[in-house]
Amino acid sequence: MLNFFKKKNEELYSIANGEVISITNVNDKLFANKLLGDGVAFLLSDGKIYSPCDAEVVMLAKTKHAIGLKTKNGGELLIHIGLDTVNLNGEGFNVFVKTGDKVKRGTKLVEVNLEFMNSKKIDLMTPIILTNGDEYSLNILKINQRISLNDVIIKLEKNKNGGKSL
Repeated sequence: MLNFFKKKNEELYSIANGEVISITNVNDKLFANKLLGDGVAFLLSDGKIYSPCDAEVVMLAKTKHAIGLKTKNGGELLIHIGLDTVNLNGEGFNVFVKTGDKVKRGTKLVEVNLEFMNSKKIDLMTPIILTNGDEYSLNILKINQRISLNDVIIKLEKNKNGGKSL
């Protein structure tokens, strides 16, 4: 029975070194008002973005600013690197994965050229949101503090009824 529960819950580790903040503090109403889903945001210290868990890359924006991951328990995560970065058309991003790749926790996904982003005055607040939140609950463990890649930030818990009415 314990194995049954392990499959339903998943730990999400930090995607970056830096600081984790509340999604409501993101300088974009789409994220701050949780219109795309709930989550947290990261203030990057070194520009490197890593997978928060074992997952499949299910989406990579042509502009390289956003990555979609599907966790082993079916959670769908969107990592949106910076704000208004879609307008850069991929410039300033070095991507290490492609759609369909299976990644392990800690796999480097993207490296951001911080010098370039600073020259363009880009806000690099980086939200990670759960896009299928009707099926899952987020238990946010760390907020408004410095973090490293070894920190568990969120417990992703599959709802008992899978989000469907009984």
